[in-house]
Order: sequence, then structure tokens, then C-alpha cells
Amino acid sequence: MAMSFNENHDDNGEMHDINVTPFIDVMLVLLIIFMVAAPLATVDVKVNLPASSSQPQPRPEKPVYLSVKADKTMFIGNDEVTQENMVNTLMAATEGKKDTTIFFRADKSVDYETMMNVMDTLHQAGYLKIGLVGQEVTKPQ
Repeated sequence: MAMSFNENHDDNGEMHDINVTPFIDVMLVLLIIFMVAAPLATVDVKVNLPASSSQPQPRPEKPVYLSVKADKTMFIGNDEVTQENMVNTLMAATEGKKDTTIFFRADKSVDYETMMNVMDTLHQAGYLKIGLVGQEVTKPQ
């Protein structure tokens, strides 16, 4: 008496298993590519960021400028503010509209930590649209 326990064959002898070997090969190749490309995406170059040659964007009718001078004093428009009362002054300047773009200007000698503290305060207050303002540079003709 002969019995066949191979249930993967139909009457024509065809197999119904999925061959995942090509899929695994492709995934391993992609993994290797991403492992090689990921370290190339980081930048360890010191740069001086204050100037920009990009096209100026149109300004709103009543822009709200947040400025940080070299001595770390902050201004909203022309009014001096501190880190503690900055959010209240911004609420008054934007009339409570948190989707208003805040144009952030900082002197090029201001350290990165100060800029990040100000941006973090803006983020925590709900102001998520922050435009960084740079000095316009004209291209030589």
C-alpha cells in the first residue's frame, strides 16, 4: 500500500509554495545599501550661516519678527522682551493665532544653544511656523 504525504502538489504535480529566496536577496542588498549610505548623509562641516542667496519669499502684511542681538537681548518687533514674557508678548502680537509665521532673526555671533532655546520656547507655546531670516546676498553678474 503506497501513500503520499506531500500535500503541496495538486493533480498536475505543481508546487504551491511561495519561493521567498529572491525577496530575501533583494532585502539584504537594500540593507547593505542603506548601511553604506546612512553615514554619508551626516555632515560634520563647520559652516557660517548668516547669509542666503535664495529667492526672497513674499512677506505677509503684518510680519512678526523675533530678533536676538549679539548680547542675547530679544525683541519682538521693536519691543524688548525676556525669555519669560516672550510668549505673552507673542500672543498679543499674533492676536492668539498660533498658525502665524514667526520670522526669527539672530545675529551671526549668537550661539546655537541660545537659538535652540528660543525655538524650543516657541514650539512649546504652540508656534510651529518659524521662518529663519538671513541677510540677502546679491549674485555677481
